[in-house]
Amino acid sequence: MAKSLRSKWRRKCRAIKRIRYGAKELERLKKTLGIDENGAKDIEMSEISKIATVVDAKTIKENEQAETNEQATEDKQAETNEQATEDEQTETNGETMDVDTNGRVYNKKTMRDQYGNYPVWMNKRKIAKHKKGRAKSQKGNFGSHKRLTRRQKKGMRQN
Repeated sequence: MAKSLRSKWRRKCRAIKRIRYGAKELERLKKTLGIDENGAKDIEMSEISKIATVVDAKTIKENEQAETNEQATEDKQAETNEQATEDEQTETNGETMDVDTNGRVYNKKTMRDQYGNYPVWMNKRKIAKHKKGRAKSQKGNFGSHKRLTRRQKKGMRQN
């Protein structure tokens, strides 16, 4: 496709903007870094070890491995201790513990639990769609909603 005059003009204007804003951005960066062109070029940098602790990557990895090993051994010890105490408790009580399940029982047809709520994971749009469909199915279950004629009403009164 041929390049339009408009796109060429836009490209030219963008190039001019880049130059103009580039200079401003450079000034702003120098200002934030505290570099002054008119001032002294030599800036004294204090030793980094005075400001922060310098650590090699090797030492960091070694420390992490040591920590993970310590945690693993502590976890194993804690698990064995917990199992031992649980075994002792079950042996002393001699009873099994009743556990209340907080699981909700959902009806497959209505998709609602025993309290009438929809599942947490169900999307709002899906719930609205389900309610709409449920209303249609309930509507079909009822008898006809036609108006009764005078004869029908009279017949119902006599019965």
